[in-house]
Amino acid sequence: MAKSDKINFSTPSGFPEFLPSEKRLELYLLDIIRGVFESYGFTPIETPAVERLEVLQAKGNQGDNIIYGIDPILPPSRQGEKDKAKETGSEPRGLKFDQTVPLAAYIARHLNELTFPFARYQMDVVFRGERAKDGRFRQFRQCDIDVISRGELSLLYDAQMPAIITEIFEAVNIGDFLIRINNRKILTGFFQFVGVAESQIKACISIIDNLEKIGEAKVKQSLETEKVLPEQSQKIIDFIKINGSVDEVLDKLNHLATNLPQAEEFYSGVTDLATVITGVRNLGVPENRFCIDLSIARGLNYYTGTVYETSLLGHETLGSICSGGRYEELVGTFLGEKMPGVGISIGLTRLISRLLKAGIINALSATPAQVMVVNIQEDLIPIYLNVSQNLRRAGINVVTNFDKRPLGKQFQLADKQGIQFCVIIGSEEAAGKRASLKDLKSGEQIEVTLENLAVEIKNKLH
Repeated sequence: MAKSDKINFSTPSGFPEFLPSEKRLELYLLDIIRGVFESYGFTPIETPAVERLEVLQAKGNQGDNIIYGIDPILPPSRQGEKDKAKETGSEPRGLKFDQTVPLAAYIARHLNELTFPFARYQMDVVFRGERAKDGRFRQFRQCDIDVISRGELSLLYDAQMPAIITEIFEAVNIGDFLIRINNRKILTGFFQFVGVAESQIKACISIIDNLEKIGEAKVKQSLETEKVLPEQSQKIIDFIKINGSVDEVLDKLNHLATNLPQAEEFYSGVTDLATVITGVRNLGVPENRFCIDLSIARGLNYYTGTVYETSLLGHETLGSICSGGRYEELVGTFLGEKMPGVGISIGLTRLISRLLKAGIINALSATPAQVMVVNIQEDLIPIYLNVSQNLRRAGINVVTNFDKRPLGKQFQLADKQGIQFCVIIGSEEAAGKRASLKDLKSGEQIEVTLENLAVEIKNKLH
């Protein structure tokens, strides 16, 4: 191949690729998240990476997300098939940009095979054609849970979400975090009260959701572009800045609800929020883990009630590490019946990238192996293989070095991969049915019988 014909094998911008140590960290976190999800009775599903474009774009579900379209690329010898496909009008398809819209289509497809409320979790890769930058990807793994019901869905499911978030992040042990809770009905009702046109409310709520990113001045400016008067903008800003303890904010909201004229939507949102907060407390979520934040809105238009965002205290610039909310009409888009749902999502790829860069977590060792059985004599390979298998049967992860090389080089290889122990067996050890066990962390080396080798290693690992 000529130099000019070299293939660019670098990853496309925005499409991450993990090293083994990072991938092992992802799998470790996935196990924790899966364990918490399943402890609450959520069941796994998987939906196709590709959906019909009309599904992804149904009634504004797309939001601001840029969808990747799917178009077959045929080899030169089969170009005629592409022309034929165009003639027959092949349907447009796209890669899924989140898990919630595909979930709605999944339920529509399997309605008679599922039981309701249907509680599912999904930990798949999604695709968004947004501008790739630090901590933002075009391909990333999301860990989602949602509960969908037919007709009515108890607000206790909304209350369960902060409990689940709390268990996950306490298990991951990444530091103090805060779950900020709000209800979109409250925002909608307040916008109605200050006189914002009904057709502009969703756009204005999306603007409010950007308060932390763009600041108060730009929020006011953006609201005014939506024909919101300056005095209305100021009332909105003053309202979403209401703060205090959970009970203090609820008291202020209840006071407003009793004094606002024709505030049914506002009052309904306050009542729902109070019910959710009571449920959160009954589930034992510590008071320092959650608050009411009236500026939280969530950008996607399908949210209609409770909304959540979770931030890592002291690292707020990382953005939301888990978010979600309640929606009333998303699933019904496909079925024509009322099917409310509530869910949360962890953008795991983004989260890992941000936490690693901030030094909040560390990657794991490059290999799951805890022990290397070194090779110092080719004629002892049968013994090395037998010892390796016995250790594996005892639940110890082992790599057997099949290549004979200087002992120091084998120690370096093990240490580079994060393997702590090396098992050394030469002629004398083999004859005496024993081994030398070297701890690469401490430098200690002891002799142990092959019979007790697994027990000794387990004791040291613990």
